Amino acid sequence: MSSDRNVQQVAYGGYFKRETPAPDLEITATDPGTPMGEYMRRFWQPVCLSVELTDLPKSIRIMGEHLVAFRDRSGRVGVLHRNCSHRGTSLEFGIVQSRGIRCCYHGWVWDVDGRLLETPAEPEDSKLKDRVFQGAYPAFERDGLVFAYMGAPDQKPDFPVFDSYVYPKGTKLVPFSNVYPCNWMQVHENIMDHMHTALLHNNMTVAGVDATEAGLNLLGFGDMPVMQWYETRNGNAIIFIASRRVAPEKVWVRITEMYLPNIVHIGSLMPSAASVRHAGVCLTRWHVPVDNTHSIIFGWRHFNDEVDPDHIGDEAKCGVDAIDFLVGQTGGRTYEEGQRAPGDWEALCSQRPIAIHAAETPGFSDTGVYLYRKLVRNAVRGKTPADSTRVVNHGGNLHTYGQDSVLHAPERPKKEDRALLKQLGLKVLAIMKEGDALPSRKRDAHIRKRLDELDGGAR
Repeated sequence: MSSDRNVQQVAYGGYFKRETPAPDLEITATDPGTPMGEYMRRFWQPVCLSVELTDLPKSIRIMGEHLVAFRDRSGRVGVLHRNCSHRGTSLEFGIVQSRGIRCCYHGWVWDVDGRLLETPAEPEDSKLKDRVFQGAYPAFERDGLVFAYMGAPDQKPDFPVFDSYVYPKGTKLVPFSNVYPCNWMQVHENIMDHMHTALLHNNMTVAGVDATEAGLNLLGFGDMPVMQWYETRNGNAIIFIASRRVAPEKVWVRITEMYLPNIVHIGSLMPSAASVRHAGVCLTRWHVPVDNTHSIIFGWRHFNDEVDPDHIGDEAKCGVDAIDFLVGQTGGRTYEEGQRAPGDWEALCSQRPIAIHAAETPGFSDTGVYLYRKLVRNAVRGKTPADSTRVVNHGGNLHTYGQDSVLHAPERPKKEDRALLKQLGLKVLAIMKEGDALPSRKRDAHIRKRLDELDGGAR
């Protein structure tokens, strides 16, 4: 019999392809003690939206751990192990206190740091409060998201504040979440698969569904871009550069950045992205594992006049499992609606609960996906050097390369034009990196000046 490889590459060869390989658990599994899980716990992760913390506790599950989040009546946020250390009753049924949370079963009160404050059913001279702690994680709120650090206490990092969180002035960060019943990685790496936007979000609709009404043409990404992918920040991040000709005299250069392990900064989501001189980040997302077969996107939509000059975005449509751009970002539609106008939710969740990497047939369009997997595997194995750009810059914030820029450049014959688009993309990235040496308050002006110079030279 011929080799397995040759046998599987025949018409009507389903008989030879019945067995499904195992998932790549080294980089997809995030339970406690797993390589990826321990790596991911070294970073602050969003765990819920602030609006979900009411006068009642919220049961959550993050990276395979059963937790409860709450805000006590003094305003402090707690993220504790869900089951009470006394007899195991779930603290999701606890009573929020002025300080901490009280277990409903025997009234033990736990502070946000896990300290035992009260044991009303025990003798007055009980020493339990001196030696018993509930499992707890440091937590805080920022712009409507609740973040927790679930790693080793002595390795807790500062929360990275990127300049796009505060610039341009007047930016409003609106929190949201999207729930996905599949592994976190296939949702996250989808960002590096940028070429799908020209197909899934523009052309893949069944007759009878108007693409514009469905929101599929909102981004204007219908043409295949000239793509480039590069690792940055000493292998701690990856970017793509997508360059498109949007008019005989204009080129649109888009850069999106993924910061390991699971942060992404995306440019404008509006049609204006293909026409404005320069705009920054419109969307920040964390792709957070719930367990190995479920995940939640937590993020901020950035609202400002730079990324949305026409004010198309709608804050009111952002929230718990809700976002204001593109259909198919959540599972709230009927099965038929998903079939007729599939979105990211259908494309990603249907890859199996955990996408099987060994069963894939990669092409050029998957270059960024496979580069990301390589970088995250190196990081998990401890082969990635420290990120020198993570050191706080002069202005107190970290810079991001995510952006959109439109330049004037006369169209050339097809092959020459593609080379020009690639060259312009690299020049825009170089300009973004030039800004690393500047404080945030001066960086934008420098980038715009340099883009103006590049624009003049490209005519």
